Amino acid sequence: MRVAFGMKAHSGWAALIVVGKRDGNFLVVDRRRIELVEDEWAKQPYHAAEDLKPDAARDLVERGVEAARWIGVREMQALVKRERERENEVTACAVLVVDPMPDWSVEEILAVHFRMHKAEGVLFRDVLVYAAKECGLRLVEIPEKTLTPHAESALRTLAGSLAKEIARLGKAAGPPWGKDQKDAALAALVALRGRLK
Repeated sequence: MRVAFGMKAHSGWAALIVVGKRDGNFLVVDRRRIELVEDEWAKQPYHAAEDLKPDAARDLVERGVEAARWIGVREMQALVKRERERENEVTACAVLVVDPMPDWSVEEILAVHFRMHKAEGVLFRDVLVYAAKECGLRLVEIPEKTLTPHAESALRTLAGSLAKEIARLGKAAGPPWGKDQKDAALAALVALRGRLK
């Protein structure tokens, strides 16, 4: 069957929901947590570099970003392989995104604590976007703040009906089915529906 990924990033990991459609009904094909770091410090590389000298700070941040990208691509490849082994075709990957970062240098980010939080908030979403592109997946970037209205428009369905569908999917999938899973599932529906038309 055709399936789509829906992904919601956090510091060092992402929630994944894989949605497909069989006999006219959407279903959750897979649900898991994807780890995007191997070292604890890499969850917050800017915070880890905060007290270092400029060159060492830049090197540490760059090392953290590159490692996350490499891990992201490795994990995305494994996800695609898993679906192929199930004889499913991955048609798209939806990533919930936030506003992009200004073009700040590492030094400018480290100079203001709020910027460090913003940079780390964008980092792992960017890693998922990068990994989807590297794996040749059709990427659907959905602003996290406007997920529901975006889904209403894309799916031509009112929010109440979408909430019922997400609840139905959650009931069938079983716990955990929190906000991360609900948002990732809705994003996956948008991505899948775009290809099913």
